[in-house]
Amino acid sequence: MIIKGKVHKFSDDINTDDIIAAKYLVSTDAQELGKHCMETINPDFSQAVSPGDIIVAGSNFGCGSSREHAPLAIKGCGVSAVIAKSFAAIFFRNAINIGLPFLESEDVDKINHGDIIEIDLSGGIIKNITQDKNYKTQAFPDFLQQIVASGGLINWVKKQKSK
Repeated sequence: MIIKGKVHKFSDDINTDDIIAAKYLVSTDAQELGKHCMETINPDFSQAVSPGDIIVAGSNFGCGSSREHAPLAIKGCGVSAVIAKSFAAIFFRNAINIGLPFLESEDVDKINHGDIIEIDLSGGIIKNITQDKNYKTQAFPDFLQQIVASGGLINWVKKQKSK
């Protein structure tokens, strides 16, 4: 699976309240949440995202509460993947549940805001098209790629039951 998009760069310790403010938790609609994604950090973020764009961040991305709204807001605004130095464990699980690919890479500091990158989930390669450089990351397991392609864990389970 290949994902290609423009980079939106963030720092370390982006918490779930930064991703989606608590005042919007009355909804579970991904598109509605997406309209407010990252607005406490960057009020224009959701308008700047084009479908397929990619978030690149530092360490401990998604720390904070266990709400699934955070990855849902990211996916709802059109972001196709998140790359960070590390993720909070609860964000990791919630991202899988909703079908949002995430990758860890120590090379995020080499990727700039606005770069165009291409992620090969199967091969574990992040290709920075803008800089003409490649970075290695872990390959995203086939099982998780199937969940992403299905649109999340619930849809994947439904497909498995219908086989």
